[in-house]
Order: sequence, then structure tokens, then C-alpha cells
Amino acid sequence: MAVSKSILSRRAFLRLLGGAALVPPVSWLYVAEVELRWLRVERVSVFLPRLPRAFHGLTIAQISDLHVGPYIGAEEVRAAVEAVMRLNADVVVITGDFVSSLSHGEAKIIETELTPLSAPLGVYGIMGNHDWWNDRKVVRRAVEGAGLAMLQNERVPLTRAGETLYLAGVDDYWQGKADLSKTLNGLTADAPVVLLAHEPDYADLVAHDPRVLLQLSDHSHGGQVRLPIIGPLELPRYAHRYPLGLQKAGDLWVYTNRGIGVTGLPVRFNCRPEVTVLTLATS
Repeated sequence: MAVSKSILSRRAFLRLLGGAALVPPVSWLYVAEVELRWLRVERVSVFLPRLPRAFHGLTIAQISDLHVGPYIGAEEVRAAVEAVMRLNADVVVITGDFVSSLSHGEAKIIETELTPLSAPLGVYGIMGNHDWWNDRKVVRRAVEGAGLAMLQNERVPLTRAGETLYLAGVDDYWQGKADLSKTLNGLTADAPVVLLAHEPDYADLVAHDPRVLLQLSDHSHGGQVRLPIIGPLELPRYAHRYPLGLQKAGDLWVYTNRGIGVTGLPVRFNCRPEVTVLTLATS
């Protein structure tokens, strides 16, 4: 498949436009307006045998792919933030692609609308490919201005009852900036890690390191337009193997969030925007 910065290739774009001409206007209104903003909260339990006992029941709220820009503004980001805060999660993470552009006050929207986010064990973010394609320094400054800790090939220890779980984040894989070795350098062979990685297919590399129990990703938007039987019209680079939901890469669990925003055509079908709350469990 040709590499494109859009989630829909020209071929898929024309196919979708052709399909739009064959459906009633109310159907087009649904994919372009209703589902695009019809947020869904997904509740996912993940069994991790090596999870420290003190972290049994830990909850992580995940949002992703805000893509603030032409199609997503303050209202959509605010709705996602409010949904997250109602979950009362222990940790909140945003797994990249904060913006689609930086030409109409997007950085200010990010800083203002993400400021209410809080969690007992912290709020964290990582960079995505679109953050790099715009201006990663501006994006990082806005995100940190909202009070989030950005993890770019870094980790932080989360502690409970004398036990430690590491939350790590790699920089963007598409840009060749992800460095798992640097991120985990110095950790013991049995250290338990939850990893934030924007592109889900990075899991094929991560799976070789047994320290990582769970990878949280996004990038695919779930395909954005998912047709019955056929599935997604198009998926971006590095999102073909683990495009949606909870999957296994060897012994590694991978969860891929559908995201909040869109790229390419501003439509969603059978693929609602998502806030996820993951509950971690051990034996």
C-alpha cells in the first residue's frame, strides 16, 4: 500500500465519495456528523500474570488521536476530557497525534482543554507522527502547559504498597525515533512495564522484551470507516497487524484505541470515537 499521511488513500476516497452518491442525504449526515462525534466508552479488562499484586485492579484511561485541526476543535476535546474524568481512573494517558495542524490556535486548544485532566498516579502523553509532521516542540509545549508529563523514550515508576509498575513511552516509530532500549535501560529482567507506543505494529518489536506486559497504541483510528464483512477501507502504515481493540503479539497484549479525531475525510462509519478504560488484573 502506498504510504500516505492520510488515513484514506485517493482510491478509498473516491470509492467512498462514489458510495455517498448512492445513499440518501440522511446517511451521509450520519457518517459526517453524528458518528463523528458519538463518543463511546470502552471498558476492557486485561489479565497480566506478572502484574505486581498491588496493582491488581489498576485503571488506566486512554484517549488518542485528538487531531485538533480543521475537523476537531475545543468542543470535541472537551467532551473526551469530561468522559475521562467521569471514569475516575488511576492513570490517564494520551497516546499521540494531538494535532492535525497548527495554523488556527490548535496549540491553545490543547493547552486549555487538557488542563482539567487529573489522576492519582498522573497524566501522561507521547508524540505521534502528526505531531512530528507539524511542530513537535510547539505540541510538547502545549501539552506540558496543560500539566501532562510527556514521555519520549522515557519511563516513570508508579508505586503502590511498596511495589512498582513502570509506565514507559517511546517517541514516534514512523519517524524512526522510538528507542525501546533507551527507554527501558537499567531495568531488571523481571521489571513489569506498561508501554505507550503510538503505532500499534511496533508491538512486533516490543514483544521480544518480556518486561513489557501491555502496549497501548492508537494511530489506526480503527480504520475510521469499517464496512460490514469487508472491514476498514484503509489503514495507515504501521497499523495493519493490530488495528483495533485488544490483541496478542506473542505474549504481549496490545490495545489499539479508535481515537477521537479523523484524518482524510471527516467521516466515521461503524467506528465511533473512543475513550477507553482498561482494568489490569493478576492471578
